[in-house]
Amino acid sequence: MRLPGRLALLVLCLFPLPALAQSAPERPFGTLREQAAQQQEWLKKRLDSFLPGLMRRHGIDLWVVPMREYNEDPVFPAITSPETFAARRRTIYVFFDKCAASGQPPAAACVERIALGGSSQGGVFEARRSTKTAAGDVGRGRQAELWGDEQWQALKAVIEERNPKTIGIDRSTVFAFSDGLSSGELQGMSQALGEKWTARFANAERLPLELIASRLPEEEAFYLRLQQLVWSLSQEMFSERVITPGKTRTSDLVWWWRQRVNDLGLGTWFQPSVEAQRRGVAEADLGEDPVIQRGDVLHSDLGITSMRLNTDTQHLAYVLLPGESDAPEGLRRALASTNALQDIVMAELRPGRTGNEILAASRARMKERGIDGTVYSHPIGLNGHGAGPLIGLWDYQDGVPGRGDAPVIPSMWFSIELQATSPVPEWGGQRVRMAQEEDAIVDAAGRVRWALRRQDKLFLVR
Repeated sequence: MRLPGRLALLVLCLFPLPALAQSAPERPFGTLREQAAQQQEWLKKRLDSFLPGLMRRHGIDLWVVPMREYNEDPVFPAITSPETFAARRRTIYVFFDKCAASGQPPAAACVERIALGGSSQGGVFEARRSTKTAAGDVGRGRQAELWGDEQWQALKAVIEERNPKTIGIDRSTVFAFSDGLSSGELQGMSQALGEKWTARFANAERLPLELIASRLPEEEAFYLRLQQLVWSLSQEMFSERVITPGKTRTSDLVWWWRQRVNDLGLGTWFQPSVEAQRRGVAEADLGEDPVIQRGDVLHSDLGITSMRLNTDTQHLAYVLLPGESDAPEGLRRALASTNALQDIVMAELRPGRTGNEILAASRARMKERGIDGTVYSHPIGLNGHGAGPLIGLWDYQDGVPGRGDAPVIPSMWFSIELQATSPVPEWGGQRVRMAQEEDAIVDAAGRVRWALRRQDKLFLVR
């Protein structure tokens, strides 16, 4: 409806457009269309590069991943296009290694990728939309897409044509990422396929786990840019531009971060947190949302999500007292102790070792150095707490059964999350916890490096 000129002017005066509507928002990584094109390239290259070797390594001839709309398998974002937000009715993704029987080396051309229902995902799959003539419409020739139990028969035909020795399904009692096959889908598929084929079912487990975890060099290059943005925003938040001592609360910083990230067109996979430590005051006595004061040590836990990739970062700051130009030496030494623990974990992190082995070796070296710390690092990538081995949990410092027994693989990313607690002489020997988290990359050659860098100096609020 078009408003008369004067009425339209009155509406604009009473209800002015928000600032973001008046000017184009910042787009640090391009438009959504540009981002989708980049993600689509990544998708095809990831499936071409990683999937053939993973299927062969884990002895899976045919991998079947059925799911229904809004009950998607955790592997869904690792195998679908950025324009796909949910499965279509029932979608069954099938991967078949046609070279396995002949013993040919794994290659992209060896793996058939079939989507029963849904789309080709931008040409990544061969889409098979099997149809039937709708009841009562034979004369008009109307066709209906197969749905329900009929799709299981289409899957059975695909399997019978290929005669796989091992059929991998996503079922696991250990890894959530490998346990995406719902009980209803398993029941329907088993009834349709019968004993001949269900007898060949095997838990794929490591296949989806490692496919989700595997990252490309092109993704590493983008992740560097994402880390640069995280650091820039973190330093802005921990500055006098945002913090007014005696007025700003820790929750103000949390919502500053949420709003700033949202204004940039990005997301976050968890609610950020900011805490304070203060000389002569127990943390419990500060309350849940203290007003920031001069002399406080501040700690943040922040994450950003962009192009289906996630960051996880913990940074530290010190609010200068009048006349100070740097943090007290005791606080700087406390941070250096945490840096030393980071160095230990990074040195022990390498392909082939399990998370529990890395944890045990790191803690042994930590004790030799006299560091009072805790290690609770995890993979990161398509998920914040990503697919792969856990390197401790804060309350499991002797190893994490099952989830810590998976090995590190090349092309995997980690959040090196840990803390060291040290007495600070300037605070009367009060123990101060320096918790840090930085994202790190294990590249295709197995080399380990920071995605950007690690914090070795406290941010200063002047």
